[in-house]
Amino acid sequence: MDYDYIVVGAGSAGATLASRLSEHPDLCILLVEAGGRADHWSVRMPLGYYINYAGGPFNWSLHSTPQAELAGRRIYQPRGKGLGGSSAINGMAFLRGHPLDYDRWQAEGAEGWSHADVLPFFKRMEASPFGETTLRGGRGPLAVTRATFRSPVSDAFFEAEAASGFPLTDDFNGADQEGFGRFDQTIENGVRASTAHAYLRPARGRTNLRIATGCLVTGLIVANGRATGIRIADSQDAAEIRCTREVILRAGAFGSPQILMLSAIGPADHLRESGIDVVHDLPGVGGNLQDHLEVHISWEGPIAESLNRYATPWRRTLAGLQWLVSRSGVCAFNGALAGAFTASGPGCAHPDIQYHFFPFYLEGLDLPADRGGFCLCVGTLRASSRGTVRLASTDPPCRRSTSATSASRGTSPTFGSASVRRARSLRRPRCRPSGSANRSPGVAPEAMARSTA
Repeated sequence: MDYDYIVVGAGSAGATLASRLSEHPDLCILLVEAGGRADHWSVRMPLGYYINYAGGPFNWSLHSTPQAELAGRRIYQPRGKGLGGSSAINGMAFLRGHPLDYDRWQAEGAEGWSHADVLPFFKRMEASPFGETTLRGGRGPLAVTRATFRSPVSDAFFEAEAASGFPLTDDFNGADQEGFGRFDQTIENGVRASTAHAYLRPARGRTNLRIATGCLVTGLIVANGRATGIRIADSQDAAEIRCTREVILRAGAFGSPQILMLSAIGPADHLRESGIDVVHDLPGVGGNLQDHLEVHISWEGPIAESLNRYATPWRRTLAGLQWLVSRSGVCAFNGALAGAFTASGPGCAHPDIQYHFFPFYLEGLDLPADRGGFCLCVGTLRASSRGTVRLASTDPPCRRSTSATSASRGTSPTFGSASVRRARSLRRPRCRPSGSANRSPGVAPEAMARSTA
C-alpha cells in the first residue's frame, strides 16, 4: 500500500493527528505504535491508573540519570506504551495551561502560539461539562467531565483552603485559574477517555487509516536531505516502509529525539561518541528538556474517612466488580478530586505553583491498606532549569537515557521548599477528616519528610 503520511507514535499527539488526517478520504495514513492496543481493563478503568503509572506492560518506565542537584536521585519518568500513549496511563486531570503562558511563547518568538491562536483548537477538541462558551468547547471528540465523587477528606480540604484565605475558582480552564476547586477529568461514562478512546476508536472504520501496533521504529529513511520513510522492527522481522508526503514524528519528548539520533540526525559530537556517522548536525535535538518536578506530601488520618479503606483485597475486588458491571463507584473516578493554583509571590503575574489533592494516604507509589489519610502533591509550573535527552545505547529497544529537568540552572531550590511549606500550612484542626475530632489527635505530616534534600 502506498501511504501519503506516516505518523510515528500513537500517543496524545499522534493518535489525534492520524485521526484528523484520515478525515480526508483522499489521503492514506499509516499510524505506527511500538506498544500494543492498550485495551486492558486497567487502562479503561479510571482508578486503574495507579496500577499502570507505577510500571507494567503499558509503561516505558523511564528513569533519568542521577541528578547531582537532587542529591543523586534518578527521577522516575512514566511514559505510556500503547495506543493512547501517556493519555492511557495518566491521571486524567484536564488542564490546558494558563493563557499568559501561550502569550509569553508568542512574545518569545513562537508565532501562531498565542492564546488567541490556540483557543479555537482547544475548543474544537473538547466536549466540556459547561457546553459551548467563549472559552470552552461543547462538541469535540474528547469527553471532559467534572469530578463529582465526594469524600469527607475532600470536603475537609475545601474547608482548609477557604480557612487559609485561598479564593475559589469555578473552572481551572476558564477565565481565572488562580484559586482552589474541582478538576475537570477526561472520563466518559465511567471509562478513561484517552486519545485512543476519543480519536482512534471512531476512526477505526476508515479504510484510509491503518494502525500498526507492536512496531518499533528503529530509524528514518533519509534521501536527498528528506525523510521518505521509516525502518521498523516488529515481532517477526525488520522492514522499511515509505510514504509520498511526510513522516511525522509524534513519539513524545523522549521517543522523538531518540529516533532522530538513531537516524544520525542530532548533535554531531554525541552521535560520533555513540558510533553513529552523522547525516545532519542538528544540535537542538534532545536539548531544552523542560519538566516540572512534584513532591508528594502525605498526612496520616483515620482510615475510615480515607479511600485507603478500599485497598484491602476483598474491597478492591468488590469495587472492581461494581465498575465492571455498572461503570460506577470509586473505580470510576481518577483519584484527583480537587486542587489549587497559586502564585509564589506578589511579583508573579499568574500562578506558578500547582497542587493536586488525593483523598488517600500514599507511601511512595503504594496505597497501604492499614493506614489512612490524604496526600497533597505540589509542583512548580514554570521551572527555568533545562535538561537533555541522550542515547544510552544504539540498540533501539534500549530506552533512552535522559538528563532530566533539575535545579541546575535558573531555578533556586528554595522555590520548591517554599512550595512545600505553603502546602504544609494547610495543616490545621479543620483539616482533619470530618467526624474524626474525637478519634484522632490531628493530621500529622509523614515522618519520613524530614529533610529538604
